[in-house]
Amino acid sequence: MQGLMSFVRSYVVPEGFPDSVIPSYVPYMTWRALKHFFGGAMGVFTTQTLLNSVGVSRNTAAPGAVAINWILKDGAGRVGKMLFARQGKKFDYDLKQLRFAGDLLMELGAGVELATAAVPHLFLPLACAANVAKNVAAVTSTSTRTPIYKAFAKGENIGDVTAKGECVGNIADLLGTGLSIMISKRNPSLITTFGLLSCGYVLSSYQEVKSVVLHTLNRARFSVAVDAFLKTGRVPSLQEGNLNENVFRFPWLKEGPVVLGPRFKDAFQEPNVYLAIEPFFEKERYVVTYNPTKGKVYALFKDQAKSDDILKAAFHAQVLLHFMHLSFDSQHLSQKEKTGGYLNFKPTAKDLEACIVESCKMVSTSYGIFKSKAAEQGWMMSEAHLNPGRARLIK
Repeated sequence: MQGLMSFVRSYVVPEGFPDSVIPSYVPYMTWRALKHFFGGAMGVFTTQTLLNSVGVSRNTAAPGAVAINWILKDGAGRVGKMLFARQGKKFDYDLKQLRFAGDLLMELGAGVELATAAVPHLFLPLACAANVAKNVAAVTSTSTRTPIYKAFAKGENIGDVTAKGECVGNIADLLGTGLSIMISKRNPSLITTFGLLSCGYVLSSYQEVKSVVLHTLNRARFSVAVDAFLKTGRVPSLQEGNLNENVFRFPWLKEGPVVLGPRFKDAFQEPNVYLAIEPFFEKERYVVTYNPTKGKVYALFKDQAKSDDILKAAFHAQVLLHFMHLSFDSQHLSQKEKTGGYLNFKPTAKDLEACIVESCKMVSTSYGIFKSKAAEQGWMMSEAHLNPGRARLIK
């Protein structure tokens, strides 16, 4: 028995486990295995449905037509994969968000494949759409895999961690496929079975990305860290910061409440607003402001801004946002205005100037403290993971 366990361990865990990886490796691989289990199970049903839709099981479709449909379907998927690859660095700084979004796209693609059973005459457009979604999901999975495994490796064992991780996924996939084959022989309800497996897949995917502990501060984790610092005076640990990160905020939908490196016209309604606040940032290589028409805080960088200036500007933007929230909450606004959120909050020029002055005072005394406490907790601060825009103020 001990020999069998040793053999199994050689395939599913890195050498020196558990000392060779960080603690969060186990929950991540557990949820990853479950996700592959449900994914493998669903693959049987979706493939079966696709083949039925083109008439393979009923011998009503010519072999040539089936081949052409399959080639077009796969070709559309490859085009989608190439187009999505343009996301580039987003795979680095919004890793969890994109990984989870990719898994949701995988489920969407599987659902569209099943829909071909209801409308087999629309097989080609539906199968093409499904394959685009699934290939985009594949790009996301491939692009985020190495950074995640790198986060688990304690030493120079990234290759070992990756190999064993993929082995766990393949084993779970095979087990899920086997279970699905046994279930399919009983002709269960397709919709019910898919629904249950899909729920298991999405839940496992969510728990999988939530279990990853990254050391870098992207925008989501940076916001969590600064917000906690402003409220409690302490920077959250790596586990706390990652746990509280919002993985549902997908990068391509819309910008958050803080915009880094925007164009001048997006940040300022009128040039005189810039002229009024610019003196407060005379010694800085950035300018931070609030645009009431968009309800966002903007951090603009001067052309000589360096890495630390960008980090400081991002910190200052979060501090200003904090003061704007306090100002918003202190106003006696009607319920209708509060329902509309910060977009309905129109501070006067005097109010905005007061918030900026207060934020400048706090940043001057607390930015160094924040950096020090973040380093103590193990956070790695880099402007690259904050994805600042390229626009710069040139004097």
